[in-house]
Amino acid sequence: MGDVKPGTNSLRDVKPEPKNTGDVTRILITGANGFVGSACVAEARARGVEVIALYRRAPLAQWANDPGIHALQGDLSDPAATAPLRNATARVQAVIHAAAHLGGDAASHAQDTLRGTQTLLDTMADSGARLVLVSSIAVYDTAQIAPGAALDETAPLDDPDHPRDAYAGAKRRQELMCRASGVPLWILRPGAVWGSGRTWNALLGFWASKLHVQINSGGELPLTHVSHTAWALVEAAMRAPQGTPVLNVLDDDRPTRARFLRAHQRMTGWPRLTLPVPYRVWMAGVRLLKPLSPHLPGLLREPTARARLMPLTWPNTALRSALGGEDTDTFEGMLARTLGDNSP
Repeated sequence: MGDVKPGTNSLRDVKPEPKNTGDVTRILITGANGFVGSACVAEARARGVEVIALYRRAPLAQWANDPGIHALQGDLSDPAATAPLRNATARVQAVIHAAAHLGGDAASHAQDTLRGTQTLLDTMADSGARLVLVSSIAVYDTAQIAPGAALDETAPLDDPDHPRDAYAGAKRRQELMCRASGVPLWILRPGAVWGSGRTWNALLGFWASKLHVQINSGGELPLTHVSHTAWALVEAAMRAPQGTPVLNVLDDDRPTRARFLRAHQRMTGWPRLTLPVPYRVWMAGVRLLKPLSPHLPGLLREPTARARLMPLTWPNTALRSALGGEDTDTFEGMLARTLGDNSP
């Protein structure tokens, strides 16, 4: 692990920052070249905050032109990362931890999400910096929640020893590790993060060849635009946590699946063929297939189907109470902007 290639900004000239001030002038962002991490880098720089951008494989080209971004290459799961990372955390007042495995492989979560988080926590132990953990709404146990309920930060959480899936289990263990560390901590749980190049998500149903099967539950989609997500994460990093605040990060304007599909079809012409299936009908079929569930895709297994498709509302009252802010547009407005960002 070390400084990046010529043309980027070295840490050698970055002096340690005092930790006893109320002003945050520099933050460390892990997973800085990822979807959420890169948006956080952009948000921090828009506020005039310097960034130490930790990346694993390839830095973003635009960083080389910004003297306020100090790029640092490293793998959090590698023991060799400890010394350079401790050097970096000594130079910031806050850390946004966005690096994690996003797939369903348990071994990769153990290596990348959990081992990587422990490495970061070890290096932060004496730094005085606060931590903003990028967790997920996947940590909630929807088996204990009734259809139609409002799911907020008080909802039951998944059992990390018997999780719904590898991702949910890793995010729950990650939260527990951070809580036990004693590091000043914010836990932010984004919903389904969307933005340029990622307007579609697995909460909408599935594809059967060219036909989209839409499981129409009538509940809200727990969406959070990547720009809104980055705003919340950086805003939390700018503030000292009182206790351990836990906030669901969700857009103010959360469409139903049907509304999302109408808007997407109107703006893109896609998907052209849609088969709407009521949630109750779908779940009845899923329960009939329960004996075969270990061998079936996720949406044909009841825990996964409930977590992704069950009709719920997703209030963001705690987020707005703690951090303020508001959406920059309606859902349709954000979708139009986002699709415009993909234009040649």
